[in-house]
Amino acid sequence: MAKIKITETVLRDSHQSLIATRMTTADMLPILETMDKVGYYSLEAWGGATFDACMRFLNEDPWERLRAIRERVKNTKLQMLFRGQNILGYRHYSDDVVEYFVQKSIANGIDILRIFDALNDARNLETAIKATRKEGGHVQAAISYTTGPVYDIEYYTNYAKQLEEMGADSICIKDMAGLLLPYTTYDLVKALKETVKVPIQLHTHYTAGVASMSTMKAIEAGVDVVDTAISPMAQGTSHMPTESLVAALAGTEYDTGIDLTELNEITKYFTPLREKYLASGLMDPKVMKVNVNALINQVPGGMLSNLVSQLKQAGKSDLLDAVLEEVPRVRADAGYPPLVTPSSQIVGTQAVFNVLNGERYKMVTKEFRGLVRGDYGKTPVAMDPEFVKKIIGDAEQITCRPADLLKPELDELRAKIPQYMEQDEDVLSYALFEQVALKFFEYRKQQKYGIDATAADAANGIHSI
Repeated sequence: MAKIKITETVLRDSHQSLIATRMTTADMLPILETMDKVGYYSLEAWGGATFDACMRFLNEDPWERLRAIRERVKNTKLQMLFRGQNILGYRHYSDDVVEYFVQKSIANGIDILRIFDALNDARNLETAIKATRKEGGHVQAAISYTTGPVYDIEYYTNYAKQLEEMGADSICIKDMAGLLLPYTTYDLVKALKETVKVPIQLHTHYTAGVASMSTMKAIEAGVDVVDTAISPMAQGTSHMPTESLVAALAGTEYDTGIDLTELNEITKYFTPLREKYLASGLMDPKVMKVNVNALINQVPGGMLSNLVSQLKQAGKSDLLDAVLEEVPRVRADAGYPPLVTPSSQIVGTQAVFNVLNGERYKMVTKEFRGLVRGDYGKTPVAMDPEFVKKIIGDAEQITCRPADLLKPELDELRAKIPQYMEQDEDVLSYALFEQVALKFFEYRKQQKYGIDATAADAANGIHSI
């Protein structure tokens, strides 16, 4: 057996899960050179919600963050989470935007792109996989793991084989809701190792309290790489602690080769940060508890906090249990999609509306209608035609790859923001999060010129139309 490799998630998914992606670049930079020397396989440092949160909440340029991390991390691979045709946003983007985003991600320092689709529709990964290969990046194609009528070992091995044939350099089991149980994990990893030749990585969350056990069974079954988080930012809705795994495997055939005393420097660095996040209210003690209900309602941590906030805004926090009971019913109606961004938000919001209105589907969100119509791709289970008609009326269902219906967007997007373009990458920030990016660009100009953006434009002879 080869030694087990570790991907550290503290720079991305760990704080996305625990503090809604609010860790600043300034909080990361001082420890990066130490992290680079430890011997991690990779650092997950970008993608997911970090891109949106940087601009929306932290007034930071996500591209600048990536460059700053790359500058300090010389020896360890950097990886990101990439939502296939959704990139890092919530809708499908045209192929030229996907290709350009991949190109710029790799040019700015990303080595490994973990590419997934919320519906496990392989067609939605085609463009991102081809683009990553073209740019010389490592394609880690991810399987969105869930449970339900069609999700058996055969479903997952068939999908893995398909991903390998499409050009995956490795395959990740992406268990975003922490649903994997130890013996299921063993059987799944073993079957995948027998089906594909590329390495297998496991990504699971601690939400239901079984991640450490599932990770150990994955290791016994032959998994190659596992995701962990340094202990001050581990457990709860995050991941199993890095140090615990390193200690558990030390001196065995699976030894990670990482020195616990070196790792301790990283632990000591993040411990006061954890206290800071707790004191500020960013880290809610609720997300630190084991929640076995996740195994029943399949609601990932980020989705749960969304539902709580939607109900709070409506003054109906007492209806949370009713909404959590409605989520699996809406999911079944909509063809059993895995609950991961964006399908988790779409199903969750529809469940909230169903409960608040006291009548199911009395009001249907635009996004839910899109999911049923096929805007996001093919659902794992075919929906009842009567239900489809009820939701989309006489509109035709989309059966092709949804992005085939999209015209190239890049040039049009560039033409809209000449007064803001300070780097090529700005067009991508704008493509993904139009209003958020504009607000950030205004802030950036204000910081640079010490005056508001309109005055800066006038000073530069630029007149907004």
